[in-house]
Amino acid sequence: MEGKEEDVRLGANKFPERQPIGTAAQSQDDEGKDYKEPPPAPLFEPGELTSWSFYRAGIAEFVATFLFLYITILTVMGVVKSPTKCSTVGIQGIAWAFGGMIFALVYCTAGISGGHINPAVTFGLFLARKLSLTRAVYYIVMQCLGAICGAGVVKGFEKSQYEVLNGGANFVAPGYTKGDGLGAEIVGTFVLVYTVFSATDAKRSARDSHVPILAPLPIGFAVFLVHLATIPITGTGINPARSLGAAIIYNRDHAWDDQWIFWVGPFIGAALAALYHQVVIRALPFKSK
Repeated sequence: MEGKEEDVRLGANKFPERQPIGTAAQSQDDEGKDYKEPPPAPLFEPGELTSWSFYRAGIAEFVATFLFLYITILTVMGVVKSPTKCSTVGIQGIAWAFGGMIFALVYCTAGISGGHINPAVTFGLFLARKLSLTRAVYYIVMQCLGAICGAGVVKGFEKSQYEVLNGGANFVAPGYTKGDGLGAEIVGTFVLVYTVFSATDAKRSARDSHVPILAPLPIGFAVFLVHLATIPITGTGINPARSLGAAIIYNRDHAWDDQWIFWVGPFIGAALAALYHQVVIRALPFKSK
């Protein structure tokens, strides 16, 4: 009996009833520091230009953005050309196409390029010093080229119908002002980029082993939800490459008139998301060295 009592006592001490939760658990994790904060990326990294992984990452961004535009614009045009939305996937289907493709493509390319597929995401991560200026500019160029090629292939398939169906181009819908469109793009991109920061946070990844695996899911879901909300306003840009690629291939005045909204809005939203996550959520400028 004495041996059994000793086993019970040891077991009780090994598994205490009360576990720290909330801020107590967070402070305990900080003391143990089960993660290592990655150092800020340099502004310029000349060594990148001689590395194959640098160019491979750019190619991955090109292919991912190409596939993204191909699938999503075909989905948009399939909905637009139907006389009744009941016979198509509708706005919900368009939103799923955008969100689902981001989920799949981020999953495929995250280990190669980080899975940005969006100049606004790249810009936000650059402001947070997650990548160099050299890599950021290279990514944005490859993303835009991929978007142009993706929209071009869609035009090749649709031919005469492409012009009639607006080519999947973004513009502010009738009944809304340019200010409305700009605000929708700022808030929508903030939601996306803030989700990217949260899903890829180094501290969270170290604490919760499932986070890196599930990271593409909340990012894709954020894209889906933003599209549900803002398709009626701007057709939903929140991705300057997507808007530019469609506008270049469509090439009509009303698409170009609003094009600035789909660059200024996402870049402001991305900057605000980076600032909020790094300064408020992570409080990195206030941490002791």
